[in-house]
Order: sequence, then structure tokens, then C-alpha cells
Amino acid sequence: MKTNPKQSQPESTSPQPLLVQWWQKWSENITILVVAIGLAFFIRTFIAEPRYIPSESMLPTLEVGDRVIVEKLSYYSHPPQRGDIIVFAPPPQLQAQGYLKDRAFIKRVIGLPGNTIEVKNGRVYVDRELLTESYIAEPPNYAMSPVVVPSDQIFVMGDNRNNSNDSHVWGFLPKTNIIGHACFRFWPLERWGGMR
Repeated sequence: MKTNPKQSQPESTSPQPLLVQWWQKWSENITILVVAIGLAFFIRTFIAEPRYIPSESMLPTLEVGDRVIVEKLSYYSHPPQRGDIIVFAPPPQLQAQGYLKDRAFIKRVIGLPGNTIEVKNGRVYVDRELLTESYIAEPPNYAMSPVVVPSDQIFVMGDNRNNSNDSHVWGFLPKTNIIGHACFRFWPLERWGGMR
């Protein structure tokens, strides 16, 4: 019985192209890297992000060099509350002065829509009631006539009242400028924890 010469010869295997070999070796790592970058972008955009404190405007609550977590989910379900520490993009008034849109500020919410805010005799009043503030560095050394916070806006101030570029200088903050709620300090470790 004759054998087919073609069947008896072993098939020759040509080496795979270099690119295919490289992809087989690294595809899993590349996929993991792409997913990790996408997940990090999603978390930073919609859930939370770290921020660095560059100024003294929130002393003594926050010091220069502190690092905080800014969470972004809670304000989808409820509006900011008085006393919240928020991070926000500069309002139109500050952008007109040359502040870049992507620069972030951090202040405390003092007035909500409909509130009347006044500063007199070193004290802040909300709807003619003295605001109790254990967190400020010192009483404000300025006065401000009563103003009513418009709808969809808030009034913010730095805890370091006499060294803060805030609503007493430039007016109300549109809620749409809010980036998130600064809720947790993670650096330095000796002052690690939640903030109020």
C-alpha cells in the first residue's frame, strides 16, 4: 500500500509574527491597565477625588498642605447644608477677574437659598439670628449689609474670616459650580479624620 508523501511529511510551522507574540504576552497586562485607568477616571469624575489645600483661608480647620477627600455623590440626593465644607469652581465674578475655570476653591457653606446674611460687630447673622461658629480663626473685622441668597445659589465663607476671598467679597456661588463635599482629611496622619 502506497502512502501519500504529503501525509507523511510533518507540517512546517512558520514562526508567528513578532507583533502577535508580543500581544499574546502582554495583552492581559494592557487590558488590566486600561480598565484601571478607566475606573480611576470614573471614580475621580463622579465619586470622589483628593485635593490639596494651598492657602490659609480655612484656618484653623484646614492648614496649608492638608490633603482631603472630596466626595461627589451626596449632593445628587440632597443640597448642601449650612456648615458643609465644599470645593467649587470659581463663579463668573472670579473668572472675570482672571481666575481659571479649572481652579478650585474651598469654603464653608453659610447661607442657603432664601437666607438673609449679615455681618456686623464681628459676628455673622443668618436670618437675624447669630450664627454660632466654634470653627473660625477670629471674628470678622468687616461689616456687610444684609443680603438675601437667591435660589440655586449659596453664600460661602472661609473659616479664616479676615484672610479669605469668599462671598463677602464677590457675592453668591451658583450651586452648579460645586465640585463636591470635602468630608475627610487623609494627610497629615496626625490630623487624619472627618471634618466639621
